[in-house]
Amino acid sequence: MKRLLYFALALLFTGACKQASETESKRVVLTGIDATKNPGDDFFTYANGIWYDSAQIPASQTGVGSYSFLNYPQRIRLQAILDSVAATASPAGSIAQQVGDFYASGMDTAAINKRGYEPLKPILDRIDAVTDIPSLLKVVAEEQKAGDGSIIGLYVAPDDKRSSVNIAQFYQTGIGLPERDYYFKTDSSTIAIQNAYKKYLTRLFELTGTDAAAASKNAGITYDIEKQLAAAHRTNIELRDVKANYNKLAVATLSKKHTNLNWTMLLNELGVKADSVNVGQPAYYDKLNVMLKAVPLGNWKIYLKANALTSYANYLSKPFVDASFEYSKILTGQAVKKPRAEEMTQAVDRSLGHALAQLYVKKYFPEDAKKRMGVLVNNLKKAFSARIDRLDWMSDSTKAKAKEKLSFFTEKIGYPDKWRDYSKVEVKRDAYFENRLSANRNDYQYSLAKVGQPVDRTEWLTTPPTVTAYNNPPLNEIVFPAGILQPPYFDVNADDALNYGGIGMVIGHEITHSFDDQGAQYDKDGNVTDWWTKADYEKFKARTQQVIDQYNAFTVLDSMHLKGALTVGENTADIAGVAIAYDAFKLTEQGKDTTRLDGFTPDQRFFISIARIWRVKTRDAYMRMYVNTNPHAPAKWRVNGPLMNFTPFYKAFNLQPGDKMYKPESERIVVW
Repeated sequence: MKRLLYFALALLFTGACKQASETESKRVVLTGIDATKNPGDDFFTYANGIWYDSAQIPASQTGVGSYSFLNYPQRIRLQAILDSVAATASPAGSIAQQVGDFYASGMDTAAINKRGYEPLKPILDRIDAVTDIPSLLKVVAEEQKAGDGSIIGLYVAPDDKRSSVNIAQFYQTGIGLPERDYYFKTDSSTIAIQNAYKKYLTRLFELTGTDAAAASKNAGITYDIEKQLAAAHRTNIELRDVKANYNKLAVATLSKKHTNLNWTMLLNELGVKADSVNVGQPAYYDKLNVMLKAVPLGNWKIYLKANALTSYANYLSKPFVDASFEYSKILTGQAVKKPRAEEMTQAVDRSLGHALAQLYVKKYFPEDAKKRMGVLVNNLKKAFSARIDRLDWMSDSTKAKAKEKLSFFTEKIGYPDKWRDYSKVEVKRDAYFENRLSANRNDYQYSLAKVGQPVDRTEWLTTPPTVTAYNNPPLNEIVFPAGILQPPYFDVNADDALNYGGIGMVIGHEITHSFDDQGAQYDKDGNVTDWWTKADYEKFKARTQQVIDQYNAFTVLDSMHLKGALTVGENTADIAGVAIAYDAFKLTEQGKDTTRLDGFTPDQRFFISIARIWRVKTRDAYMRMYVNTNPHAPAKWRVNGPLMNFTPFYKAFNLQPGDKMYKPESERIVVW
């Protein structure tokens, strides 16, 4: 049944393939076009409406379709690998043994349920033993190492002003709701989420033997502390300010400023050996320093217990997992829990992802995809370089710097040249909770070892089977994992129009991230510097403001509008990504031709392909959270937004004044 489901979904995403004559190569036939719709009114619906109206979101999912939701059928592939290795005896310490036993330990729900919350008791006991602020921070640090982050947010990444070296980075944290505004909004849907969260906290305390009244009180104490911390948080939009998030400070200075936090002691407990660190959002740590003394110690202990319970709930017995899901239902609209096997496949991917990826790549990734992607990337880079030359708003000196940055790009395609080692993760077939913590501790030590060390430019920040792509400004790199190199994005049987409209648009999007509102602040080496002339940068900001204003006007649900300032980077990359991909397509033989396939010109196939890669349908509850927290526009506006600004699209589908997507040429936004 699972294999049939994957096959059905694959057909849904890619359309049918057919064998032409013996002298013709295979090609993808476009299906599902709703010819009753005017493409100039709503191109997303024209290209995807038939699919959208018939697509059913599985009860265990928050959405269905391509992009991140393509990870759903992808997980079925990974699950088949795990089912196989878990059922086969493998040499101790081998990749197959590690991932197979990890998966099997999570699938043994009888053993997990029998243990109840016993694995968590030592952690709760350590919290109970706290007697003062120093011992409180010691517990916080110990839990941080095990993957239970509470009031301290720590990661290791390149120094924005010295990108060749890694630095310890501290960020705002401490809250359980998706982001700070959830604590302060008073609309009915947000209040429902607040109440569901408090109910969840109450239920977790009850499951550890606390009576109902005390559990409810504990939930209230926890929520109050979180709300105080949230008040010191920057908003998601404010977090886009790259320079405001760079505050490199001496540890000695921080220790004097935050006497309750005592950074020297805290860093020692965390194992961080450094004279200076970056504090991304200083106001949060100012507030935390005050609260450590102002909030009663007993309340802090309740908060830490709640944090441990929420962090580990899904590692524990069924009542804890059920409680977690009941809360997530309100947050995302997901109707039923995912099958256990799917959950455990995700768990292995999170904990031993690069080990599992080796098995995936060997079985599913065609090496010729890597070569063809190399050609596509090179053509997109040529096209972007030519677009820079043609910009009428940028001076020659800034153009030269922009092209130099482009020439320094690194591309990673498919999977890494060297794989991460997980030999220090202890995996036992009968100890799921301990396996998760061992993997978490290994992740922490892996990251910690980078502090003060040269940046490893070969490292991947995602697992290769993941359906995603990313740009990493400090490394000036673009990355396309094996997971996204499949239909509808990339298809070795597809004509250039479909591949350039699919993965080509994604490549153009990722290239542009190096030149969006955030990426444009990094130079060719990945350092945050002012490489623009002041006049050029002001012109650039004026154009990105046009993007903000336009997307602010798009309505998603009811009266809910997109947040243009939150999504400006992704929207800028979408607008330019389409243009760059189109220019690159025009370098191909098909791009220069006008021969129709299935009744569509090459240009029309290109634009239809763009619409197909964002073929997504989601639940309304999930969409509300998405709009509040995600820097990407919803699928419909990732299609219609860029295309209404792109003149070749108008020509391809003969858009006219009066069409809903029509904008006068003077109002069509061009950033790059």
